[in-house]
Amino acid sequence: MMKNTLKIVLLTSMLPFAASASQELTPWYVGAGLGVNNYEHVATQNGSDDPFAWDIFAGYMFNDYFGAEIGFRDLGNADWNNAGISNDADVKGSTLGLVGLWPLANRWSLSAEAGVMYYTLENSQNNGLTSSKYSTDDFAPYFGAGVGYNFTDNLKLQAKYRRYENLNDDYNIVEADSNYWGLELSYRFGNAAAPVAAAAAVVAATPVDSDNDGVYDDKDQCPATPATHKVDAVGCTIYENVKSKEDVGSIQFANDSAVVKNVYYKDIERLANYMNKNPEFTVEIAGHASNVGKPDYNMELSEKRANAVAKILVDKYGISQSRVTSRGYGVTQPLVAGDSKEAHAANRRIEAIVTTTTKQPVLK
Repeated sequence: MMKNTLKIVLLTSMLPFAASASQELTPWYVGAGLGVNNYEHVATQNGSDDPFAWDIFAGYMFNDYFGAEIGFRDLGNADWNNAGISNDADVKGSTLGLVGLWPLANRWSLSAEAGVMYYTLENSQNNGLTSSKYSTDDFAPYFGAGVGYNFTDNLKLQAKYRRYENLNDDYNIVEADSNYWGLELSYRFGNAAAPVAAAAAVVAATPVDSDNDGVYDDKDQCPATPATHKVDAVGCTIYENVKSKEDVGSIQFANDSAVVKNVYYKDIERLANYMNKNPEFTVEIAGHASNVGKPDYNMELSEKRANAVAKILVDKYGISQSRVTSRGYGVTQPLVAGDSKEAHAANRRIEAIVTTTTKQPVLK
């Protein structure tokens, strides 16, 4: 048997929500039905059916010929005796199915349907001394056909037949199929599109450009374009991508060292999180050195510092190598001028420069 997880799928299935292009009637409808039901293989001997059955439903038409329905149905009771034990069983449950519709002349139509019912079968038993009750949940397929008549564009009455298969319990006491005959009344929301009256004469109208963007209103898909914006052929603002650079932080190094101190890993992690939240951004790790020693050595040291931080971003925090570059600037871009101890400490650093891309309108 199928498990309760499939019940969740059945009861929470979502139907698409879009309007029919050919008419103003919405795709949605609701309804209810009443009829009689007969259980085969039970209640045929030593018993009888309680024939009354009912259902409620909601549906969605994908087009004029095809739709889907969800609903709840009660198939009524069956009573019978077997080996001195009386049984009183009933079946009810939720349904999901597909519906085909064939419109005929003079508001008549034919329909066919098929789907699945997630049912609960309950059976009460009594042997004259004791009574008990059990229930079973399972899926059963059904199919059906009908003929309908539209009283109005919204209101339809249908005569329905449905066949349900394998309405069984877990104990092989009830093994039934079912036949249902009934009437259903449904209401479709919305109003039918009014017929277009033939024009007595065609009057040429002067083209209008309400927002003065150079595109006439009959072709303008963006009727409120700002006067300062350049527009495309349908009157919508033209945008361009503008790159800008942003300094998002720096870390410092010990003298003559390219080893990243543990205290700065949190800063690198914050940079990685920022990059993950903005996957279109790239970053340059710019390495710098203090003005102590030979310039060539300091240039090489600054490159090692930049490479060390870039490697942590890629290897430890998973930022793509294609988004990370590193470059050494040596002593050419001091943060603090001078030859003091404080200036040297401040200049032994890397800076993270993030390149961002923003979408901006092109102005006239």
